Amino acid sequence: MTTVLTPPPRRARPSRAGTPARRRRPLVTGAFTLLVLLLALLGPLAAPHSPTAQLAAPFQQPDGQFLLGTDVLGRDVASRVLGGGRTIVLTALAGTAAAGAVGLAAGVLAAMVSRRLGDLLVRCVDALAVVPALLVVLVLAAGFPGSHAALVTAVALATAPFSTRVLRAAADTVLDSGYVEAALARGDTRRAVLRHDVLPNIAGPALTDTALRLVAALHLTATAGFLGLGPGGAAPDWGRMVSENVPGATLAAAPFLAPALLLILISVCVGLLAGRLADTVGRGAA
Repeated sequence: MTTVLTPPPRRARPSRAGTPARRRRPLVTGAFTLLVLLLALLGPLAAPHSPTAQLAAPFQQPDGQFLLGTDVLGRDVASRVLGGGRTIVLTALAGTAAAGAVGLAAGVLAAMVSRRLGDLLVRCVDALAVVPALLVVLVLAAGFPGSHAALVTAVALATAPFSTRVLRAAADTVLDSGYVEAALARGDTRRAVLRHDVLPNIAGPALTDTALRLVAALHLTATAGFLGLGPGGAAPDWGRMVSENVPGATLAAAPFLAPALLLILISVCVGLLAGRLADTVGRGAA
């Protein structure tokens, strides 16, 4: 009699998606992003010196008094780094909020009206999207030099068209669903459908889109500072600090390297958080 040996059944490996480490990653990313944003917003309160005062010789090496040395005009680099992120972050946040409001209103309106009117509205928005974003920033910032409002408006106009298309598609999906048709059949007004059905169900895509637009707004705001646009004067700005101190890169690296690294760090952190948020919203929709 022949005995057949069968291997023991393999145990199913636990899903990596449910491991505590993977569940903690969004929390870690969000906490780190919040820390960087707080550094940019509250950094001026911790500045050891005045960020606009000329305190020493240009491009002085770091020492006990100046932790990151001095810049092209002899100003303390550490103080300027701590104070240079607030303008960029606040401008990007304001521009993103304005773009989100315009995109939400235009996208939902294009979905709620007739198909022909909705398509016409989207075509008008597409005409604005054809213009390069940097050109919009250049025209408005150069036309209104030193104006925060002009820079915020430029960022909003450059990013709002993409939000309009995304949110119109999300609203169309909700309006084509069965429960909206049932609500209209039982006599609910379109305003009630908008308030109770459309807006709650597109909140997730709207939040994800806003986070993605914030990354683009940060890039545009930093680019405007690098090109010398927006609020001028001696006020610190990470983008302007990079362009000001590049000529002295061989003498001192910190004056341009520190703001450049912070710009990269804040963009990467916000981008990672937006990606995590998009994954979460996508799994919830599935």
